[in-house]
This record gives sequence, structure tokens and C-alpha cells, in this order.
Amino acid sequence: MIKRYQTDFAGRPLSIEIGRMARQAHGSCTVRYGDTVVLVTACRADSPVEGADFMPLTVNYMEMTYAAGKIPGGFFKREGRPSEREVLISRLIDRPLRPLFAEGYATETQVIATVLSVDQENDPEIAAMLGASTALGISDIPFNGPIAAVRVGAINGELICNPTLKEQRSGELDIIVAGGEDSIIMVEGGAAFASEDFVIKALRFAQEEIKKVLDVQKKILVELKPLKIEIKPLEIAEGLEALVRELSEDRLKEYLNIPEKLERYAAIGRLEKEVLEAVSASFEGEQREAEHLFNEFKWRIMRDAVIKQGRRVDGRDSKTIREISCEVSVLPRTHGSALFTRGETQALVNTTLGTSEDEQKIDALSGWEYKKFMLHYNFPPFSVGEVKFLRGPGRREIGHGSLAERAVSRILPEDGTFPYTIRVVSDILESNGSSSMATVCGASLALMDAGVPTKGHVAGIAMGLIKEGDSTVVLSDILGDEDHLGDMDFKVAGTEDGVTALQMDIKIPGVTAEILKDALYQAREGRLHILAKMRSAIEAPRPELSAYAPRIFTIQIRPEKIKDVIGPGGKHIRGIIAETGCKIDVDDSGRVNIASVDDEAAERAKAMIAMYTQEAEVGRIYTGKVKKITDFGAFVEIFHGVEGLVHISQLSHERVKEVRDILKEGDVVPVKVIEVDKLGRIRLSRKEALDSEVKS
Repeated sequence: MIKRYQTDFAGRPLSIEIGRMARQAHGSCTVRYGDTVVLVTACRADSPVEGADFMPLTVNYMEMTYAAGKIPGGFFKREGRPSEREVLISRLIDRPLRPLFAEGYATETQVIATVLSVDQENDPEIAAMLGASTALGISDIPFNGPIAAVRVGAINGELICNPTLKEQRSGELDIIVAGGEDSIIMVEGGAAFASEDFVIKALRFAQEEIKKVLDVQKKILVELKPLKIEIKPLEIAEGLEALVRELSEDRLKEYLNIPEKLERYAAIGRLEKEVLEAVSASFEGEQREAEHLFNEFKWRIMRDAVIKQGRRVDGRDSKTIREISCEVSVLPRTHGSALFTRGETQALVNTTLGTSEDEQKIDALSGWEYKKFMLHYNFPPFSVGEVKFLRGPGRREIGHGSLAERAVSRILPEDGTFPYTIRVVSDILESNGSSSMATVCGASLALMDAGVPTKGHVAGIAMGLIKEGDSTVVLSDILGDEDHLGDMDFKVAGTEDGVTALQMDIKIPGVTAEILKDALYQAREGRLHILAKMRSAIEAPRPELSAYAPRIFTIQIRPEKIKDVIGPGGKHIRGIIAETGCKIDVDDSGRVNIASVDDEAAERAKAMIAMYTQEAEVGRIYTGKVKKITDFGAFVEIFHGVEGLVHISQLSHERVKEVRDILKEGDVVPVKVIEVDKLGRIRLSRKEALDSEVKS
């Protein structure tokens, strides 16, 4: 039976249809928002993953090009590997779902969101997140939903729920917030130097809008009454907990005070191995249970130290930032480079400047898009002392790079003022917490080192949370352990003027707006401290670009002269490039960018373009070449491709019977421009040019 549920969402119709498509999935629904349609399915394997200590969830978001009435570009005319956008939205859907599965559920689960139609106004990702919650909710998968998501924008300080694509491009805020009725679970987005108070206002606004759209899901669940599979709790044999506690508790307290990450990990790893070996002698087959208990003790000891003693793993208090080192110009041949180190997290960041030919061309559902700024994040296995096969960037790398790119993009020069394509690459050399925020800091330093005229420095910091009952501690600059064992991962990037990007994942309910406000203001304190350290390394962009960066010279010509620069079949512009070695880019407005690492070559290119585009000036004398003789006068080329007429009456003060009595083809003669009419026709005078020569 087909069931359809409808509501109004931010002033536009929203419907969820169940029972029409993909009926063999464990849960499926079609969400229509305006004319945007997304099919979302949820499936699980028949049995749990043996020994799994994680939630084996896979989320795939796919945009079908037919949804926008397009055929894929490129050689293979079908959808291929996921685009960066699809990967980012897959992560966006995954993050709020993951903490809501029943504890102990470890069965392979896959959520697939397929965009079937897109209207270029309503976000498919918002519909996909709503559909994912619905599909899981009506399945037998033990999911503790429902959740929903909204996009919050702002124009002129006014908050907007689910802004259209046009409004998103012109707004000063763009965040996606996911949550349940009483809690926010995830935040992702950017802002144009928003204040902390404004961000909190936007989060509260989002929470109210989320409640409105949750009602339709509640109605579905009440009507369908889905039966969920039962998760058997982990059974702990009598005496096992006491044994693990006896063997591990005191030494865990000691080892969790070791400030160095690798030394701490090694000590705890050895202890865990000893405990499991001892347990196996008395409790055969209870390895998984013993491992679970060991991790529980570790989790509890670390959290108690923060809550009760005010002491973190590495000895800091809740607000102290790890030691910071900032270096610039660390590599001799790159256009700009920086090495940013915070504690045991280190990012080597490089800036490369290119021309318009280096822009990234993206075949998106909304049409072709061009990116002049790219930030790429790499996380090699040696950064955490591991051995892994090197592959292309994974979802984590793409996600962290996107977050850093969003944070840094706000400090870049305005469009049209800096004609370079910019690529920033962050290679993480060491990692112990918040490498994405180290990337933001390193990128800011490397851009200034490259001479990019940024608006100032931008820095990032990761905030954490330990909450036990009514006791709450917000942690600044969290370690990897505090991310893993804590209740929140809240990354905030910005300048002294405000927030430019934020990403938050909350693992527990009950995190109030007041807690988030405290976290934002504590993040601001940490951010200002980091910005001061960065300014001590380089305070402002270098006045000159690197000697190895291309120089781009911009000249403006009249749009109607573009054809003269290009020449017939591209002859002129190809000749300029061949002779000078420069890269030449001409846009429709008549702006010409000349790129070269050789200043002399660039000047030659400018002179050649000027030759093709120069215009006759009335009253100016030129030395021209006679191109054609007629009965009424001579056509003289005064500069490349531009001819004017010397009428027979303008050849001499004496009466001229035949033009050929005075001139012949190929003669080089002085001529004066006496008129340029509305059609651009040029009248020349030889006699006035001769008069001027006599006077001079």
C-alpha cells in the first residue's frame, strides 16, 4: 500500500511517500521538496559482524545527472566515481545518524540516497537527510530517531530557513543543522565573520525549525509501528569485571598521565595485551567482553580525571592551548610555505599560484562551475606512526579539506582583484587532535608567505566536552583521546572579527544552547591566542610574490577589440604566445590577463596586444604604409590592421591630378588623423602631417 505524508517546510511543500519505490529494501521512502525528489533506502546484513567494536555503517549519496536534465560530461557518458560534493553530503548524512543506533548493534548497514529530480532551488541534501531518518525509522534496524536537518542562511542579518541556491550564494551565513526534538547532533557550515551570539541565534532558530518537520516522521512511525530487531546486551561473566579492574585500573590511571601520545599508547597497549592474556587463562572465550571492560575503565578514568580533578591526559587544564610553533618560507622553491605545529599535531602547508587555465572545472547538477581556490588535505599513515597502503584521498581527507577551505576562503581577496588561481595543500606530518584546524592555521600562514593579499589571519581550534550528570567541562584544543572518549567534537575557525567556519558532532543528548555558547566563547579565547602566535611569524602578506610564481599583468581593452587580439582563427593570440611564452587569457569584458615568470616576456606580450588594439587619435601624426591606391585617394595602414583614407585633396597643398603622382603602394609616409567618424572610419591628411613636421 502506498502512503503519502505531506507538510509545509519553510513555506514550500514537502511530502514523504512510502510503499511505491524500492520495496525490497528494509526501509525506503521518496522525499519530495518542491520539485526536488530523493529516493532513500536502508538495508542491513542478515547477521552482525563478528567481534566488531564499531558501527559498520555506510552512507552513499548519489546525484543522477538526469535529475537536472543533463548528460554526463567527459568520455564515459554515465555516472562514475563519487564527486567531492557527493562524498561531502554522504558524510553529512552519516554523522548525525551514526550515534543514534542502539548500543551493541554491529550489523553491516547501508543507507543510499539517490537524487532523482532537482529543481535548482530546494536542497537535495536536506531531503536526503530527512529520508535517511525515515527509511531507518520504518525498517527493523534499531535506530533511535527520528532526526531532521535544516539549512540556515542569513541575508542582511535576517535568518532564513532552507534558503534557495541563489540566496545561499549571496548570504552571510550558510550552515546545516541536524538534530532531534530536544537536541542538536550535528552542525556544518560557514559564515562571513559571524559573531558567536549570532551563531547561537542561528542554532536556536534551526532547532525550532527542526521540530516542525519532525512531526511528519512521528506520524509515520505511529501509523506503521515498525518492529525492531532485538539487540542482546553483552553478557559479562561473574567475576570478570572484578578481575579486569584489579589488573588494569591502577596502571591505567598511571599510564593515562603520560603526556606523550605514542608513549602513552604503547604503555596502554602493552597493558591491554597483558590483561587479555591473563583473562584468557580464567575466562576462556571472554576476550571480547574483557576488551569491552578494559575500554570502559579507560573511558571512565579519563573522564573522571577531567571532571573531578580538572586534569587532562597531557596535564593541561580545560582552557590551555598546547605549545605552538609557526614557521614560514620553509621550502625554497614553492610559492609560499608554512610549518604549523601545535603540540603533537603538525601540518606542512604550501601555496601554489596559477592562471585561469588552472581553475577547477566542475560538472555539477546546477551546471558547469569553476573554482579559483582549492584546498587539499592529505593524511599519510606515518603521521600517526602506522603502515597503510597509500590510496587516493578518502572521505575523511575530502571532508577535512572542505572544512579548512571554507574557513580560509573568507579571507581571500575579492573576485577580480587578484587574478590568480590558488591551490593550497596541507600535508599532515604528525597528528594528535585537530589536524584540520592546524591546516587552517598553516594555510593562512602559507598564503601570506606567497604574497596573496589576504584580509588577515584565520585560525582554527577544536573544542571538546565531558559531561557527567550536571557536571560539564568544555575543553580547548582537544587531543585525539579527548575526541574519541569525549562527548563533543566542535571545530571553530575564524578571525578576530568572527567565525568563518564551524563543524560540530555531539555524541550525547542534553547538550544545551548555553553549553554551546560557552564552547563558542571559549573557542574565541583560544582562537585569539593562536592568532597572536601566527602574527609573530608573519603579520601581513608579503609585498611581492615569490620569484618562482607566475606574474599576471592585467590590461583592459574594449570588448569590440577582443576579435583583434584573437585574430582570424586565433592567429594573433597564438603568435603572441609562441613569441613570448606567456599565457594569455581574455574574458568577455575585455580584461586580458598575461601570465609569465619573465617580466620582459610579459612586457613584449603587452606591447603586441597594444599593437592589435590601439586606436587612432585625432590630431596625432603616424608613420604609415600605403596599402592601396584609388582614383580618389590612398589607404594608409597607420598601425597593424588599422587603415585610414588620405583623400586626394589631403595629399598636398598643390592640386593633385593623379594619386600615383604623389604615392605608390608600399610607400612609408607621415599622416595626421583629422577625423574618426561614428562608424570608426579614419580620415588622414598627408599635407597637415608635412606642415607639422615643418613647424617642428
